[in-house]
Amino acid sequence: MTDRGAVVIVENDKVALIRREKAGRVYYVFPGGKQEIGETIEQCAKREAFEELGVEVEIGELLTTVPYNGIQHYFCAKITGGQFGTGQAEEFMEADNGTYLPVWIKASDLYGKNVIPAIVVQVLNMKKEG
Repeated sequence: MTDRGAVVIVENDKVALIRREKAGRVYYVFPGGKQEIGETIEQCAKREAFEELGVEVEIGELLTTVPYNGIQHYFCAKITGGQFGTGQAEEFMEADNGTYLPVWIKASDLYGKNVIPAIVVQVLNMKKEG
């Protein structure tokens, strides 16, 4: 079990996600991945945003944590540089790993999508309403 750092980026009422297609299944995940030895969980989230989306981010508040094969940490983040959609994460290149596509989804459309984990969408919506 390894902790995971992920980013929740909202711009112009759209959320940055990775559209995954694997084994005939389509779903969406927040950009993120496993924490490496020697890095903080915030550094992990920042690195993963660059690897998966091609953007530099400023890490903000911790939005929520989800226990799953360790602890998954979801941070609010703001894009500060780079170009969205240019990520070159190594898992993108593995043929048997399905497809990875960085996308912007309207926040109001999140409930109609298979976003994993769904609890992050719920917490994000509560934050928006609160």
